[in-house]
Amino acid sequence: MIRKLIISLILNSSLVLSAYAATNLKLNPNLNYSSDSDDGPLIMGDELTDGTVHRGKPAYIIFFQRECYNSKHQAKRTVELYEKYKGQADFIVIDLDAEISKQQAELRDRFYTNYIPHVTIVDRDGQVVYNKSGEIDTARVSDMLDGALKPN
Repeated sequence: MIRKLIISLILNSSLVLSAYAATNLKLNPNLNYSSDSDDGPLIMGDELTDGTVHRGKPAYIIFFQRECYNSKHQAKRTVELYEKYKGQADFIVIDLDAEISKQQAELRDRFYTNYIPHVTIVDRDGQVVYNKSGEIDTARVSDMLDGALKPN
């Protein structure tokens, strides 16, 4: 009886875990890219409060603030990358101007260095392949995500 319960819990938890990560990411159409104005959330979508990094799938994590010129540009790149890699990589969006989940707070405490925007990329084995503040171009991130998708 206990063995069946344990197996059931393991199977059910793995099904729940597969539903995590931000989805349906879209850029806020009201962003003003020429100023540090607060135009609202930079990225919109579903499951934005998730902060779960899963083994077996790369993760792209972005930390930003709404009143940051550079964060707006990195948010645009993030949505472009999401369109290219959705389903292949998890995207975790952490808006530092909004209430964040416990998992997002753990990621903030582990990776964020108090400079924005900040991008972290974790490979499918949970190893950090990139963790820096500042803007990073789409091609460079694509190269890292392509590498993170390959089995070791």
